[in-house]
Amino acid sequence: MLKLSDFDYTLPKGLIAQYPLKKRDMARLLVLDRKTKEIKHRIFKDLTDYLAREDLLVLNNTKVLPARLFGKRKSGGKVEILLLRRKEGFLFDALLKPARLKLNEKIIFDDHKFSATVTAKNEVSFFASDIDEIYKHGSMPLPPYIKRDVQLSDFGDYQTVYAENDGAVASPTAGLHFTQELLGRIHSAGVNAAYITLHVGFATFRPVKSVDITQHKMEEEYFSIGQEATGLINQTRNKGRRILAVGTTSCRSLETYATGKSQGHTNLFIYPGYKFKMTDCLLTNFHLPRTTLFMLVCAFAGTDLMKKAYQEAIDKEYRFYSYGDAMLII
Repeated sequence: MLKLSDFDYTLPKGLIAQYPLKKRDMARLLVLDRKTKEIKHRIFKDLTDYLAREDLLVLNNTKVLPARLFGKRKSGGKVEILLLRRKEGFLFDALLKPARLKLNEKIIFDDHKFSATVTAKNEVSFFASDIDEIYKHGSMPLPPYIKRDVQLSDFGDYQTVYAENDGAVASPTAGLHFTQELLGRIHSAGVNAAYITLHVGFATFRPVKSVDITQHKMEEEYFSIGQEATGLINQTRNKGRRILAVGTTSCRSLETYATGKSQGHTNLFIYPGYKFKMTDCLLTNFHLPRTTLFMLVCAFAGTDLMKKAYQEAIDKEYRFYSYGDAMLII
């Protein structure tokens, strides 16, 4: 049995990054070699040192929506809504706080300029002129471990520089370290880039509660690997070059593609014992303990080696989580 407790570690709260660096590509980069077990400490812009001509970077170009809204009940009590997925029209699956909101209860926004109604336990319907009006009142859905108010700068900082397709409620954070200049240098070195889409949803962050992690059920997230990207992936495979997944979302998309599916929904849950078919290298941020994200990196590098790398990152005071530093696993 793979126990949930096997994927625990202790992180000092002071290492949880509350703000991003001013220069994205100046984040620290821990490089972990799975064969030699060696750990090196570099800067993110040094990534080019680990890439070779005709290697392929796979990047997730999903764009984060301003999906967190703050409203009021008729009584004046505060309400927080995280829009997870648009179902139809102005009807959304959502996380609601407080959870005790009643069926058909009205939520008021921006001094009665528009409103919503609770239509089910985790569902709201808006009275708005269009979708843009809803998101115009929203703020960036920063993770709960960032203990500060959202700032105007987060609307840019929490997006990758190549974000294109609206639909995520969280950023594919491994990609936050790239700049257009760095992408240009990577391209000039003969390294290819394939852009795919996986709209990061609640599935990625839903807590694992099963003592036996294999009993955990991943919720579905939409993904798409277009014709250009599939061509680059297949070409790279045929030439025997390496595919580097930028982030766990790109990794899960690639591994779903390995099953013959290039578009639709994926609920692929990767944990130790999984045999990777498409991912040769993985670029990722540092993840929370007991999460499916940490389980995925443990599957890629081995749980013991990953815990060793995390402990070294803690000892050397790396910055953790969404706005934190990065790790390259080769």
